[in-house]
Amino acid sequence: MRTILITGPGGSGRTTVAAATALAAAREGTRTLVLSTDRTDTLGAALGMRTGAEPVRVAEGLSAWRPDATAGFRDDLAGFQERASTVLDLLGASRLDPEEVTPLPGAEELTLLRALRDAALAEAHDLLVVDLPPTAEALALLALPEELRRYLRRLLPPERQAARALRPVLGRLAGVPMPAEWLYETTARWDVELAAVEAVLADRDTVVRLVAEPGPAGADAVRDARLGLALRALPVESLVANRVLPETAADGGWADRLVTQQRKVLGEWGAAARPVAHLGHDPRGADDLTALAVPGVNTATSPVGWPVADRLAQDGVFVWEIPLPGAIRDELDLVRRGDELVLTAGPFRRIVPLPSALRRCTVDGAALRDGGLGIRFAPDPGLWPQAR
Repeated sequence: MRTILITGPGGSGRTTVAAATALAAAREGTRTLVLSTDRTDTLGAALGMRTGAEPVRVAEGLSAWRPDATAGFRDDLAGFQERASTVLDLLGASRLDPEEVTPLPGAEELTLLRALRDAALAEAHDLLVVDLPPTAEALALLALPEELRRYLRRLLPPERQAARALRPVLGRLAGVPMPAEWLYETTARWDVELAAVEAVLADRDTVVRLVAEPGPAGADAVRDARLGLALRALPVESLVANRVLPETAADGGWADRLVTQQRKVLGEWGAAARPVAHLGHDPRGADDLTALAVPGVNTATSPVGWPVADRLAQDGVFVWEIPLPGAIRDELDLVRRGDELVLTAGPFRRIVPLPSALRRCTVDGAALRDGGLGIRFAPDPGLWPQAR
């Protein structure tokens, strides 16, 4: 199934573009689901009908779903209280009733990740359109599965989980209680769930559609978004320049300045931008969404991962090619830590495992050219197989 993740700066119209993209795909015969977790039903407002905790049919071939973060959070808390009942009783803690529970910050994000996983696994649709939060929150959300899995592996390594039968003995020897069985089971379940979300994000059929108004703030937001998405190896399928004013709006006054400003930014974005005209009002319903004329869904697959170029014969090194559009040399930082690389680009940071061949190498330098970072790795003579 193809997945289109739609994001952009707050107020750029990303939810409307998500609704229009989904509607256009459905009218072309693609079974489509559009997904959002916005607390206010902005998706329903754009589609012209209410959306909620269960998928609703919007049109032929199109369904919309806005999962209930509150219900999901209550279910998780109830399950935690049940599994941790012994510990809670020893502490004298009182249980929380479902009626008094309100979702904590981050509940919407976790709900969206689970819904993304469930929708991808259901195979009931050919296209999933996801209305993500604004760019900064979306980038943090997309990083969450990988980072949480890394934390879980550090806190409860798989080899420690494998020694479950020895925990009672270890507890007596250490004089302290060992983690309960439910903790390991919960950790394993979370790891599986997060791995499923990671698989969706890493799939070659998953792309990002950026939405921004063509102005100074939009240009800055797009520059940052491209860099943050590249660091996550998420390809940008298209850039929607939303709410573009017609040239006839120029009247010598303030509208003229807006048109000039938009024209300048559109020139900077070039052919990568797909202009969507301003309708003169907030789009509502199928007719308005059709009038937006958003880009069609590109069915081409995207490259997966970052390639490693073998230049042993020519230069005696491997080169790890990492695309980082918009990166600034002075804002780049690389740290090799064991079999991981800590990569910082501007405000974004990611810890990535090295490909297996590069783990037996030492870092020999790096260069930023044409929006791409090339890291040179030289084979370590003490670890690299010797030719006979």
